[in-house]
Amino acid sequence: MKILLAQPRGFCAGVERAIDIVVRALIKYGPPVYVRHEIVHNKRVVEELRAQGAVFVDELDEVPAGAITIFSAHGVAKLVERDAGDRGLEVIDATCPLVAKVHMEGQRYARNKHEIVLIGHQGHAEVIGTLGQIDGPTHLVGSVADVERLEVGDPDRLAYVTQTTLSVDDTRDIIAALNRRFPSIKGPDVRDICYATQNRQEAVRHLARRCDVLLVIGAQNSSNSNRLREIGAEMNVPSYLIDDATCLDPAWLEGTRMVGVTAGASAPEALVNELIDRLRELGAEGVEMLDGLVENVQFKLPSQVRNVQRPAA
Repeated sequence: MKILLAQPRGFCAGVERAIDIVVRALIKYGPPVYVRHEIVHNKRVVEELRAQGAVFVDELDEVPAGAITIFSAHGVAKLVERDAGDRGLEVIDATCPLVAKVHMEGQRYARNKHEIVLIGHQGHAEVIGTLGQIDGPTHLVGSVADVERLEVGDPDRLAYVTQTTLSVDDTRDIIAALNRRFPSIKGPDVRDICYATQNRQEAVRHLARRCDVLLVIGAQNSSNSNRLREIGAEMNVPSYLIDDATCLDPAWLEGTRMVGVTAGASAPEALVNELIDRLRELGAEGVEMLDGLVENVQFKLPSQVRNVQRPAA
């Protein structure tokens, strides 16, 4: 059995930025630093930051007045921003810049008196934040069937934006359905789906063509990780989403000659390395990495922590 690694995989620039913000805030202000919701959807990342002094809370009423508070990479609603201001919290916003871009697009359409259609998954943290950032009528759709049931006030004043971590193929189908029903609708095609999501989905397609089993490292509540597993399954490759190497069932590998490994955008490379070690214990003898894009995207840090120096690794 051999191991085939996707390229790119794992951390994206938005995730790296969010984690970096928490680490630098802990250096600058000292613990505790409070983080609303998981900074990114990964248990290992959250545990490591918690060990350094980060305190993760579900809602702002759990944060002491005046405390340093960080908003997660998924973004928050305006109501949360106002609540933080009312309580005198010093906020550092770790919202991914690509998510913030969707917020601004939705706000711009709303100012121009358009009804908004948000393509996304009900209940996802990013979707909750985006819905709460748009002042005006907003409809959430997650499938072509949702589009067919959609009722709007004025079909000629309609625009759409998308969650950044969706399946490119599914989103394209939904956009096509919106254009069929509402020919005057405005929107950005699939450009709101972030570069990292698109790159990892394309990489997993290449991976699935060559492997017998696909293993995706990522949290069960990670949208982009779930999409990677779904792509493998759609290509008729047995595909499994696992938190880490301890979740691997050796029975999945029976008769396997090539096992493909990738990781969602919130999963650290350490988890990939641990999975490789476990696969070697189970008989894997070689590791090959597919050719793919090398990402060099970097996002500017918030002003509060931009000049904080991190210790050398």
